[in-house]
Amino acid sequence: MASALNGGGNGGGGGGLMKNMSLLRFQYYCVLGAVAGAVIFATLRYMPAAVAGSAAALSTTSAVGTASAAAPAVSEHRKMKGAVVQAGKTAAEAKAAEVLVFNFGDSNSDTGGAVAIMGIRIAPPEGRAFFGHPTGRLSDGRVVLDFICETLNTHHLSPYMKPLGSDYSNGVNFAIAGATATPGDTPFSLDVQVDQFIFYRERCNDSITRGESAPVDPKDFHKALFTMDIGQNDITSIMYLPYDQVLAKLPHFVNEIRKAIQILHKNGARKFWVHGTGALGCLPAKLAMPRDNDGGLDEHGCLTKFNNAAKKFNELLSEACDDLRLQLKKSAIIFVDMFAIKYDLVANHTKHGIEKPLMTCCGHGGPPYNYDPKRSCMGVDKDTCKPDDKLISWDGVHFTDAANSLVASMAISGEYSIPRMKLTSLVKPAKSNDS
Repeated sequence: MASALNGGGNGGGGGGLMKNMSLLRFQYYCVLGAVAGAVIFATLRYMPAAVAGSAAALSTTSAVGTASAAAPAVSEHRKMKGAVVQAGKTAAEAKAAEVLVFNFGDSNSDTGGAVAIMGIRIAPPEGRAFFGHPTGRLSDGRVVLDFICETLNTHHLSPYMKPLGSDYSNGVNFAIAGATATPGDTPFSLDVQVDQFIFYRERCNDSITRGESAPVDPKDFHKALFTMDIGQNDITSIMYLPYDQVLAKLPHFVNEIRKAIQILHKNGARKFWVHGTGALGCLPAKLAMPRDNDGGLDEHGCLTKFNNAAKKFNELLSEACDDLRLQLKKSAIIFVDMFAIKYDLVANHTKHGIEKPLMTCCGHGGPPYNYDPKRSCMGVDKDTCKPDDKLISWDGVHFTDAANSLVASMAISGEYSIPRMKLTSLVKPAKSNDS
């Protein structure tokens, strides 16, 4: 199970973790209502008072420069002034949340959901670069979503299924490692995550109607940011097929994302920030797979077939966002080309201060990829890079804190988005504690 968490043969985010859970989908539907209801009821009804005196969030700019040197004492949830609804008050009586974020995806943005569901204890060195301890993120530190939250001056999102220590006052993270856009492949596919959001929204509304406390006032959902980063597991799961068959399946994956956006829009969502998939052919986990020769590699050492599939998926997803922009009036739908961003880290790695762009930081086997699919990053005999080394890949599939910082800074800049828009133009950051 531990090695599956670190990617296995399925990129994007812990595809191996959920493959063995496919047979549990029926049972999952039977218990989801009870489990989710209990978690959310307890959270809404017994939410603790706000924690005072916490430090303000770091900006993404400062995070880029300090990602590998952040102190372990930094709290995972840095509370913002007025962000948490006080116990015993309704959301209408409390200060309205300045920033709300709802995220849907796989392990590229999972902040601890999968490990909470499975009861898995992730061991060090996961989390070493920023939090100083494992948090359930499949990285040595933060994921891109964390940097988005920091840019908006709000604390990191809590996983939907995490029963202890969660704070849903600034939104919810529904992402689960191994999730797919396609229904039925994993228990927590995109359609299920959307259903979970609807349940959360309705529960907030019911609580307010009864005069009870709720983390979010339903009137604020229309101003929330809805982020989405999913599809990587769908693509990597079919790459064994001939390329023409791979291309034939991509429109189906994109259509599931399109449907999710439409459903969210019907339920009040108006601001969407949609990530395309990354340079899958540059992941060490894919490069380490046996091959007859290097004829399928491009000039930077990445697998051409994987990258071409990723680029085609992004092309279709961008077109879908264009169509939805015309259909869903009074909405902002921003597509971010994550392939261009992540491939740039490899193609121009020296510009970013990266020496070995295709090497795994925490893996086995040494050069050229330091990746063994049968052995976990958490194994005692792992080959781990030094904390101050700047590598892209943490475990062969997921990015390091330093790499995610670079990716986030480029993504939020607006230079890689369609239409061109900075994240802070779409959503105004919350006022910092110092203001």
